[in-house]
Amino acid sequence: MAIPPMRRFWNLLRLYKPELRKIYTYAVFNGMVNLTLPLGIQAIINYIQVGELTSSWIVLVSFVLMGIALSGIFQVQQLRIVENIQQDIFTRSSLEFAYRIPKISFLKLDKIHAPELVNRFFDTLTIQKGLPKILIDFSLAAFTIIFGLLLLTIYSPYFIILGMSLFLILWLIFQFTGPKGLRTSLKESKHKYRVVYWLEEIARVNRSFKLHASHNFHLNKTDGIVTNYLNSRENHFQVLLNQFRLFIGFKVFVAAGLLVLGGYLVFQEKMDIGQFVAAEIIIILIINSVEKLLRIIDIIYDVLTALEKIGYVTDLALDKNTGQAQIEEKGGLSIKATDIQFGFPDERKKIIDNLSFQISASEKVLLNGPSGSGKTLLLQILSGIHRIEDGEILLNGIPFANYHRDHLYQHLGVSFPTNELFEGTMQENITMGRKIPTKELFEIINALKLHDYVAHQALGLDSPIDSEGRRLPRSIIQKILIARLLIGQPKLLLMEDPLQFIQENEKKSIVDFIMDKKHPWTVIVICDYHYWQNKCTKIIDLSETINHA
Repeated sequence: MAIPPMRRFWNLLRLYKPELRKIYTYAVFNGMVNLTLPLGIQAIINYIQVGELTSSWIVLVSFVLMGIALSGIFQVQQLRIVENIQQDIFTRSSLEFAYRIPKISFLKLDKIHAPELVNRFFDTLTIQKGLPKILIDFSLAAFTIIFGLLLLTIYSPYFIILGMSLFLILWLIFQFTGPKGLRTSLKESKHKYRVVYWLEEIARVNRSFKLHASHNFHLNKTDGIVTNYLNSRENHFQVLLNQFRLFIGFKVFVAAGLLVLGGYLVFQEKMDIGQFVAAEIIIILIINSVEKLLRIIDIIYDVLTALEKIGYVTDLALDKNTGQAQIEEKGGLSIKATDIQFGFPDERKKIIDNLSFQISASEKVLLNGPSGSGKTLLLQILSGIHRIEDGEILLNGIPFANYHRDHLYQHLGVSFPTNELFEGTMQENITMGRKIPTKELFEIINALKLHDYVAHQALGLDSPIDSEGRRLPRSIIQKILIARLLIGQPKLLLMEDPLQFIQENEKKSIVDFIMDKKHPWTVIVICDYHYWQNKCTKIIDLSETINHA
């Protein structure tokens, strides 16, 4: 069930209760200090009317100046607290994204482009910029209005009725226009992200668009998406415009009500001239505070929309990790599958239907079958990417679901055709943060014929690699990815076309190394390269046991 944006906002604020108490304490004192200005001016005018320069007049002037200085000090303290909150929000959001993205259920990501999700991280910056306005300016404006109206009630009880009327009008404005403004803001944001996603697609396949640029397809599609954004932006602006109009009317009503009432009280001699001047200053402060609220409304919409966009990522279901079993036996993993079934939620026909097979520990297995027979899907199931709907998979005689997922992954070596090199050093791309002895690392590098390439790099294993290894030969990319799955003495290797771009003379030696009986790992491989079949001890044909998608 989706969480409303306002609840997300309150949940965020709950994380910073101590800091918020300090901010609002300063805001209360700041609001009270601001009101010392009209009170001090009232007393000063009364002394001026006497026509004498007295020590009391000097004390009052000093008191007013001290109030102005205290107000500035309170604001500085608020800024320090809010800056700490901003830094903490950025840190929390960064770690939250980094933690969640690898753990999001693959079924949830099946129809989502994962890199596009990361664009929502930039809404963290929107929250950072908007929060000070809400916590400081909004609170200060609200307290100034409240204390100003309370102070006016000292002059006359009629101001109580006027103040209650003002709060009722404000509540009605937000109640009837707020939800619509939030809806249009969310729709605008949706189209904004669509524009960014399409521009990323243009950058991703820029060579294709370069070759076909004369047809202007990319420009026409961009124009269509931007048009949708502009329409939604205009709809949101119309809501803001209506709110601005209402607030202008509200401001006129406030000014007229307070001025007329104040003037009436003076004419009726229920207020002296000093009180009237003080009341007018309070009125000006209230009107300025209303204007502040007016300017902050758009920021409030932006922050609520940003929380909703970030919440879309944090609401995605994560992989369950409730198992407690761990792999303790030496050697490879044994696998037993009994009547397993799997199908994607939006497809009627199951891709895998009542499949059973058995693989002994340290066995070397080749998966056979025509394209679409489910070979890749079976590897993904065995690697924990997808969960079966029915049936049972046993690893070393223990149900797959009973294993602690993070512990199990430490004993798997998985290689799919997708290029998964990231920006970092070669060693970082191979070890992925694991503590691997140097001897073992170079044993794998030598076995994969990577030593010559490493030796010719000025920084050796510390040589930087671009994202996806853009400047590397495809054979080197594959060798790095194979090295990643072989180090750490895994107990189960799951591979799909791991040697596709490697030279023929090197393929055989790598296959010999992986399939050597001295390595106790269990191997399951999908590959058309004939030499794998010569080295396998078992072949599982999926052409008859798995339904075609």
